Amino acid sequence: RLVRTTQRFAPITEYVSRPANFHAARRLFASASEEQDLVVIGGGPGGYYAAIKAGQLGKKVTCIEKRSTLGGTCLNVGCIPSKALLNASHKYEEALHDFDKYGVEVSDVKINVAKMMKQKDTAVSGLTGGIAMLFKKYKVTSAFGFGKITGPNEVTVTADDGSESVLKAKNILVATGSDVASLPGLEIDEKTVISSTGALKLEKVPEKMIVIGGGVIGLEMGSVWRRLGSQVTVVEYADAICAGADGEIAKKFKQILEKQKMAFKMKTKVVEVKKREGGGHIVVVEPAAGGEQTELEADVVLVSVGRKPYTENIGLETVGVETDKRGFINIDDKFVTSVKSIRAIGDCVRGPMLAHKAEDEGGAAVEDIFKGYCHVNYDAIPSVIYTHPEVAWVGKTEEELKKEGVDYKVGKFPMAANSRARTNDDAAGFVKFLADKKTDRLLGVHMVCSNAGELIAEPTFALEYGASSEDLGRTCHAHPTLSEALKEAAMSTYDKPVHS
Repeated sequence: RLVRTTQRFAPITEYVSRPANFHAARRLFASASEEQDLVVIGGGPGGYYAAIKAGQLGKKVTCIEKRSTLGGTCLNVGCIPSKALLNASHKYEEALHDFDKYGVEVSDVKINVAKMMKQKDTAVSGLTGGIAMLFKKYKVTSAFGFGKITGPNEVTVTADDGSESVLKAKNILVATGSDVASLPGLEIDEKTVISSTGALKLEKVPEKMIVIGGGVIGLEMGSVWRRLGSQVTVVEYADAICAGADGEIAKKFKQILEKQKMAFKMKTKVVEVKKREGGGHIVVVEPAAGGEQTELEADVVLVSVGRKPYTENIGLETVGVETDKRGFINIDDKFVTSVKSIRAIGDCVRGPMLAHKAEDEGGAAVEDIFKGYCHVNYDAIPSVIYTHPEVAWVGKTEEELKKEGVDYKVGKFPMAANSRARTNDDAAGFVKFLADKKTDRLLGVHMVCSNAGELIAEPTFALEYGASSEDLGRTCHAHPTLSEALKEAAMSTYDKPVHS
């Protein structure tokens, strides 16, 4: 087993002002004829992480980004701005409904959407500027424009003004990420029919919002606007929300969201979205199995039916890089495509579409190129839904273990029995452990509770190093903390919990 020692670097949050000709200057520098050790196409979490790792190794590396700022979808119109709005809207909801019971008396609580958006934008600009500083620190060259592969060792960058520069590279890393998926015949205008991008910049709170798709993005952004006053209804084709999550966790999570007054229409198919006279839309739905159609009214329709790999028109076919039917780039276990000098990582290849998965793949790909080894454990990649409470999991679900015929045991612990959760008056949810019945080795950990996104780090570490539930259960946890729920759930798996 190879032990990873990849060091993480936190983005610098100080925003650095740039001269007006910054991008032009960097683009000219990138167009130098000197061959690069690595050219990365895409400046998102996977791409910029890989570029920095290569820079730390002293390699000549250029990172191409089609936006005017680094960070990709995640930092600009994804993970980061959505978390800013989730945080702000949660504070508003607490002030509106919860402060009084803690003896904090406030009156005339109002929401200022413009100020909320400004705070979000400040967070984004600080982090994207931080990546630029890290590039400078590790001598990574930026090339702003659209990158297209024009040879096995060549990438052409087209800037916004139409000018082109050609980069020669010993190695090319495709990290182009993913794009919003939609439904056939449904046009997203980012005003009243919106994707996650439009949901991040609405100028006012819609009275009614229909969310098409009960996945991570839909539930997060639906939560933001529900907290701010919108009547939110989620239309989901399947019989459960949160595809990929443990079934028991997803069921409990849905119950909690319903208690928060988020409505659901399950096993329901969207047939048509048509404009409503006077503004807004009418969403025509029917049972997934077929049946009578009904109409739902909405001021805003959020289309959240997943994402698709961003692999069209980037030159893959010109050099023979193979993709599957859905557009994902085919790679081997070292991220090498059908063209040996070209590798690919992140959302444009198989596996979960997660920023941290892309980061790990980017670091591993660079290590294999320049050191000859790499390692990513796909059984230890956590997933998080940043609602309140949060949902997080790592490893196998109970459904997967049953399908695979694995003999397993289950341990659970309710947050209502955790002293810190009760003290905080925030005790919804539970923690669930899955372990091998014979060896006690951890196979999966799932939770719906406050701060689940932070708590999941410990069981992820445990899975990475092959720990048992008893290993975690016999590890001392500070009291009172939410993390004690992990210890108790682990104890419940191999023996019995103390506080339940």
